[in-house]
Amino acid sequence: MARQPPASELTRTIYLLWGHHPSPGRSGLTVTAIVRAGIELADTGGLAGVSMRRVAEHLGVGAMSLYGHVPGKEDLVALMVDAVYEELYGDDVGAATEAGDWRAGMKFVARRNWELYERHPWLLDVDSSRGALGPHVSRKYETELRPLDGIGLSDVEMDAVLTLVLNHVSAAARTARIASSTEKASGMSDVDWWSAVAPVLEQVMNDEELVLADRVGTAVGTQFNAAASPEHALHFGLDTILDGVQSRIG
Repeated sequence: MARQPPASELTRTIYLLWGHHPSPGRSGLTVTAIVRAGIELADTGGLAGVSMRRVAEHLGVGAMSLYGHVPGKEDLVALMVDAVYEELYGDDVGAATEAGDWRAGMKFVARRNWELYERHPWLLDVDSSRGALGPHVSRKYETELRPLDGIGLSDVEMDAVLTLVLNHVSAAARTARIASSTEKASGMSDVDWWSAVAPVLEQVMNDEELVLADRVGTAVGTQFNAAASPEHALHFGLDTILDGVQSRIG
């Protein structure tokens, strides 16, 4: 059974997120510097590469000096997530509504989140089932709900639509990350892979019952020079989701 964090730990994290930070002290070390170091490590080596010891080494200080500012890795990751979410919209909670109608607003939201995953792919490994409600997490939620307000959805439906859109974006981003990792590990681009595989498939794929698999697979490979395109899936899926929302409110 997973350890249940005591209430004191949960409230401690919330206080840290909302700027209740210990004073720098003699070392000059700050929560902001620790969080920035954690993000830099995660951007280069993934979330698994982030530990209090490695952050301390990155900052050139002793590991024990960190704990007076950030008590543990869970607190650090919550602070890291909240910090990078500021990149989405800054302080402009009206950013998504300024993109146009509700549909344009949701496409704007999807694009911003997709780009954030490109810059910080480690976000895909963060357990967000109980996201720590820091200031930027909260402003993100406010900003992304606004295009859906007043279009005919209930409050619960607004939350469900936003969740559906964001889950779709994260799934597409996860597929893109896997494709990128595969390319790096194999040393072969999708174009090179398809060029090598396609001629062989034409020779061996002679099962007469695989008519659709052959036709559709060939069309996809020809279109994208790869077995799939995560970005095409992102846009196609998003349009399909928004068409469903339009039908629901119409």
